[in-house]
Amino acid sequence: MKIFDITRTINPSLAVWPGDTPFLAEIITAIKDGSSINLTTLTMSSHMGTHVDAPYHFLDDDLTMEAVSLEAYIGPATVVTVQREAGPLTVADFPGLDWSRVERLLVHSVASDKPIDQFPTEFVYPSPELAELMAQYGVVLFGSDAPSMDDMDSKTLPGHKALRRHRIAILEGLLLTGVPDGNYELIALPLKIEGGDGSPVRAVLRG
Repeated sequence: MKIFDITRTINPSLAVWPGDTPFLAEIITAIKDGSSINLTTLTMSSHMGTHVDAPYHFLDDDLTMEAVSLEAYIGPATVVTVQREAGPLTVADFPGLDWSRVERLLVHSVASDKPIDQFPTEFVYPSPELAELMAQYGVVLFGSDAPSMDDMDSKTLPGHKALRRHRIAILEGLLLTGVPDGNYELIALPLKIEGGDGSPVRAVLRG
């Protein structure tokens, strides 16, 4: 059985959403300086790199990270490469896909191939109609290598809200380069952050 690590490496070069907090690792103690241990303080966004969104991220009266069920983040997943480079995804972007076999959909787009230090300003995201279709087939998670479920300039966030309305979990910022399309087991557990609006994850596929 092969394991694919589909997590973006977190380092100071990893681009963040414009205006968000960049990654910083501050050394508190170091063995080379005479300490018995190496110890580091991390400063970063809760939406750094590969991460999940808690519903509270876009709905002020909804669940925060520690209250989110973990079931959606472990289980069968289907990786599909799309030809569209930017804009809303519809069912037409998934020709031949047997939706009845999809529990978790992971979308591989050109975003996986972008340099890590360049934040993509154009990317794919699910249309509300696609969210409706996924709900009809019982899909429990939608993941993508894009940084958001909506257009960069959106203020109303229809993609995020449509997914939440249908109880479909959100996984963003995947790195799917080198992963063949097909069926896998996904493991992408978030941290239990009280009051959190999101959390970085270590996302892997087994298959």
